[in-house]
Amino acid sequence: MRSKVVISCAITGSIHTPSMSPHLPVTAEEIADSAVGAAEAGAAIVHLHARNPEDGRPDQSTEAFEPFLRNIKQRSDVVINITTGGAPYMKVQERIEPARVWQPEVASFNMGSMNFGLFPMLKRYKTFKHEWERTMLEESDDFVFRNSFKDMRYAFETLRDCGTRFEFECYDTSNLYNLRYFYDQGLVQAPLFIQTVFGLFGGIGVHPDEVMHMRRTADRLFGSDYEWSVLGTGRNQMPIAAMAAAMGGHVRVGLEDSLWIDHGELATTNAQQVLRVRKIIEGLGLEVATPAEAREILQLKGGDKTEF
Repeated sequence: MRSKVVISCAITGSIHTPSMSPHLPVTAEEIADSAVGAAEAGAAIVHLHARNPEDGRPDQSTEAFEPFLRNIKQRSDVVINITTGGAPYMKVQERIEPARVWQPEVASFNMGSMNFGLFPMLKRYKTFKHEWERTMLEESDDFVFRNSFKDMRYAFETLRDCGTRFEFECYDTSNLYNLRYFYDQGLVQAPLFIQTVFGLFGGIGVHPDEVMHMRRTADRLFGSDYEWSVLGTGRNQMPIAAMAAAMGGHVRVGLEDSLWIDHGELATTNAQQVLRVRKIIEGLGLEVATPAEAREILQLKGGDKTEF
């Protein structure tokens, strides 16, 4: 399995807004179709957020997730990963509720509080279809994405008994140390699925030295008790994925993390990005993991043990 690379695909997220790309999935049908397309292209895991179908606003209600969760499961054996990040302005109780109710195989979790600056995108985007888009970007200069130790403990204790594993999203080295604390407390178990995030304003940068530093730190803290994956934002998506795959890691792509496929060219589907990173992986002489292989690598409970 060491030559198998797990591709995760983050289908829509909560950062990019409908005005930024006509290809961003918004409705439940669009999210489901895009997720199935990404799976068919080679993604073993799809990472899912929900949106209001009318204006594309992030929606963390359990009801918003149900239509596409059931749709995807009927059409694909892909591993489903439900966000507990939601949007930066949501409280932890709201953010974890879909994972608590639907009990997926994987749920994402942010491993610390951080400044979450989206406002630099206002330099590129000047007009918006919906007023909430501009407001969210403008107000992000005062966003602190709260994930206190109390919040994290609450989430881990709430979700502990449902068999859901976490995709631990780590935006800086401090997040890795936070995870080590909860690992020592016995609130999370190996193998840890660690997603190191590069290029979000407020987190660690995108230089190759930063990628190496996060990998070395994780190796020192967790040894062989974890599986490492990376995501790079924007135009850094593919270079960081290539670097990580060459270093024995897994990768994440998707329109949540980058709207682009080439310089100045919008990606038209999530599958397009999956195919691009798959070409990189296979060009390195590695193999893309199937959903069944991803379940074995990450020791997941299986799609038949979810609540959807």
